[in-house]
Amino acid sequence: MSAAEAGSRPEAVPEEVDGLSVVICAYTFDRWEELVAAVASVKAQTLAPVEVILVVDANEELLARAAAEFTDVLVVPNTSGRGLSGGRMTGSELARGRLLAFLDDDAVATPDWLAEFYRAYDEPNVLGVGGLVTPLWRGEKPRWLTKEFYWVVGCTYAGLPVDGRRIRNPIGANMSIRADVLRRTGGWALELGRREGAKGTLGTADETEFAIRAVRAHPGGYWVFQPSAEVLHTVTPERTTWRYFVKRCRLEAHAKTILTGLTGSDAGLSSERSYATRVLPRAVLRELFAAVRGDRDGVRRALGIVAGLLITAGEYARLKTLARFRNA
Repeated sequence: MSAAEAGSRPEAVPEEVDGLSVVICAYTFDRWEELVAAVASVKAQTLAPVEVILVVDANEELLARAAAEFTDVLVVPNTSGRGLSGGRMTGSELARGRLLAFLDDDAVATPDWLAEFYRAYDEPNVLGVGGLVTPLWRGEKPRWLTKEFYWVVGCTYAGLPVDGRRIRNPIGANMSIRADVLRRTGGWALELGRREGAKGTLGTADETEFAIRAVRAHPGGYWVFQPSAEVLHTVTPERTTWRYFVKRCRLEAHAKTILTGLTGSDAGLSSERSYATRVLPRAVLRELFAAVRGDRDGVRRALGIVAGLLITAGEYARLKTLARFRNA
C-alpha cells in the first residue's frame, strides 16, 4: 500500500464540527504494542472523539501496517516536515474537530481524558489545555530519580509552574488546542520538533515555543492545566539509565538555546528560573533531610538533582558562549 493510498480521504471533507479530533504521531515499529494500546484507549473514551488521525513519519512499512489494522482510523504520512512538529501539523490540517487533542504513540489515555479536556474549554479565553502525564514504568524506577526530573522521561514533574490553573505551556505528550488558535498562531517550529537523526534524537520544546507565541497572538488568552485529563506515558528501561538522563539534560539545553533565540530569554526561561533557584534547592534539602532520617537513597537523589541542574545549565551556558563567539 502506498503512502498516498494509506492517507487518502474522501474529497468531500465535512465542515468543522464540535468536539475533539485526536492526533497521534508515530515513526517506529519499536512502539507497535504501545501504539495499539494508545489507539484503543482513545476509542474507549467516555466522550467519543470526532475522529482519530494517526500520522506516520518516514516509515512506509509502519504506514501500510497501521492503515491495514486500524481500519476506523485515518492513517496518513507526515507531509509537513520531518519530525514530531511536522506530524502534528499534518494531523491538524486534516482534522475536522473545533478542538484538537494530541497523544504520544507510547501513551494511553484514561477513559475521561477527552471529556476533561472538553470541560476545560468552558472558559472562553482558554487557548489550550495541558493534562497530567504519569509515568508507566516498564522496569524499575531509578532510585536516584526524583519527581522534579520526571520531565526527563516526558512526564509531569514536581515544581511544574502553575498559577492557579494557568501554565506557560503544556507537555506535548498530552495536550489540547483550539483549532482556530492553531491556525492563527501558525503551527509549531520545525527546528524544535523532536525527530530522529544520525546523532540520535534531536529537538524538543516545540510546544513551549508554540504556547508562548499563541499567547502573544491572542491577548487575554491563556493555557490551563487540567490534571484530571490524565495519560500514562510508557517509560522503557533504556530511559531509566544514567546515560539517558545525561543525554536528555543536554538535549534540553540545546532546545532552550534555540527557544530563547526564537522567543527571547525572558519568555523562554520564565519557568526555568524559578525551577532552578527555588524548586531544585528545596528538593536537595528535602533529600538530605531524608538521608539524615535514615533513607539510604536520600544522598543519591540529592546528588542526582545537583548533577541534572549542572549538566543542563552548563551545556546551555556553553552553547550560548559558542553562539556569541560565532556572532562576534
